[in-house]
Parts: sequence; C-alpha cells; structure tokens
Amino acid sequence: MPFLIDGHNLIPKLGLRLDEPDDELELVRLLQDFARIRRQPVEVYFDGAPVGQAGMRKFGSIKAHFVRQGTTADAAIRRRLESMDKAAKNWTVVSSDREVQSSARVNHAAFLSAEEFRTLMRSALATPPRSNEEKPLSSREVDEWLSIFKGEK
Repeated sequence: MPFLIDGHNLIPKLGLRLDEPDDELELVRLLQDFARIRRQPVEVYFDGAPVGQAGMRKFGSIKAHFVRQGTTADAAIRRRLESMDKAAKNWTVVSSDREVQSSARVNHAAFLSAEEFRTLMRSALATPPRSNEEKPLSSREVDEWLSIFKGEK
C-alpha cells in the first residue's frame, strides 16, 4: 500500500532534528531506502517552503511536496486524499497529528502514527535485501556463452 507522509511530523520520531538545514533531505534519503525495499510508492509533504522553493520534486521513487508558507502539509495531504476520491482507500497516511488522521479516516484511507511507521521503517531497513541473483554459471556454461559471442556457434 502506498504512503502519504507528514514529513515534519515524522522527522523527530526518527531521531532527526527539525532545526537542521538538511532534515527534509535526510528523511527523503531514508524513505528512498524504505520504498526500494518495500517496493511501495511514497509521497512526503513538508510545510513552510520559502518563496520560490515550493512545489513537487522527485527524488528517485519519492515524490516530495514542499508546501508554500501560508498553508500546511496537513491541508495538502487532505487535498491529495480528496482528489483521489475512492482510490484513497488504497493509501496509508503517516502522521501522529489527529487532524491528518481524521482526514485519512474521512477519506477511507488507512493511517499509521509516526511512531508506528518508525517501527515499520526500522524493520524494513534492518531486513537484508532479497537476492534476485541466480546461481553462478558453471565453467561449461561460460565456455558456451563465450563461443556464442565469438561467433563460433
């Protein structure tokens, strides 16, 4: 299930500091690893973007929404859920903010507190990645491929 995340709500729960200049990018980096391991889309919302910095930016598979000053990430998440209509039920909203959780509930989306998501994220990041690699080729198979590439067969 894809995730809509209240970024500034999650940052301190992961031991990051909101007063650090790169706190948002550090969260995005962690979310990239999480999304890659879980193979699930993630959208994260940050409020308080200065003039000229607001908008959506992609960081690999992560969509980061920088919400302009004068509005909130909470309102942007609510608008996103409303725009999804019935598809909102397929998403999980991550925030410990009761207003955001209420928006998720009203739009039939699932929700997790930031603390619950932290546990999910730590578990995913601690799990060794699954290997999609096949067994190594035998020396006979290597010789066959070499002869094919050399045009001998």
